[in-house]
Amino acid sequence: MPADTRPGFLRALTRGFGEVKSILITLALVILAETVIAQPFIVPSGSMEPTLLVGDEIAATKFAYGYDRYSLPFGLTLPFNGRIFARPPKRGDVVVFALPRDPSEDYVKRVIGLPGDRIQMRKGQLYINGQEVPRRPVGPVTLMLQGRPMTVMEYVETLPGGVSHYIAKISNELPLNNTKVYVVPKGCYFMMGDNRDDSLDSRVPASQGGVGYVPANHLIGRVDRILFSITPFTGWGDALSHLGDLSISRVFKDVHFHGAPAAGS
Repeated sequence: MPADTRPGFLRALTRGFGEVKSILITLALVILAETVIAQPFIVPSGSMEPTLLVGDEIAATKFAYGYDRYSLPFGLTLPFNGRIFARPPKRGDVVVFALPRDPSEDYVKRVIGLPGDRIQMRKGQLYINGQEVPRRPVGPVTLMLQGRPMTVMEYVETLPGGVSHYIAKISNELPLNNTKVYVVPKGCYFMMGDNRDDSLDSRVPASQGGVGYVPANHLIGRVDRILFSITPFTGWGDALSHLGDLSISRVFKDVHFHGAPAAGS
């Protein structure tokens, strides 16, 4: 291999340009991934237990619903109104969305009501369009609620359309267990947490500090898998030095239910 006879400053400039090019390519790939493919989020609360636990890192798949202002990174906006490659979510999807009353906050909930649906809770039981949504008891399970362990009842609930999923219930008499009938507006969705008695969701209107109805243009992406999970409030330094803080059983865990649906579905 012949010796490089270029002056030293030219060799340094060439090396510097190569390093800058490598950084720019890496940055472009990161932007492409977060724009087109998926965006990671850490689950900060127990509102989606038992499906999602505090400390789970999830990926919101953006191409599932298309792209709009809240599914583009760094505050980018489209040069026109509307959503490109738009596809509506299905009932039962687990969705990350920008909170309507404060879009700087991202929430993760399950799609329960579609546009035009009538949603109501009566004595802890979910009704959709006047029909009781079937559920079957699984048994008691211990979850972390508001920072402390609590034993609650776990059920398998099967929504219209056939999607089954786990829910957790503390009681049938808490405030959000008896509601008015919510009629989901056109272009909006009704979201609920799987932890039914410890979830701030569409049952609480935005005017009262809740979620309210979620417009389609606030959808960020669909959650299909857990990437990994760490013990709540554990830093990455601790997790890497104490592998017991990593929940190995939840790595790439499918969030979809696999089992027998609720009776009557």
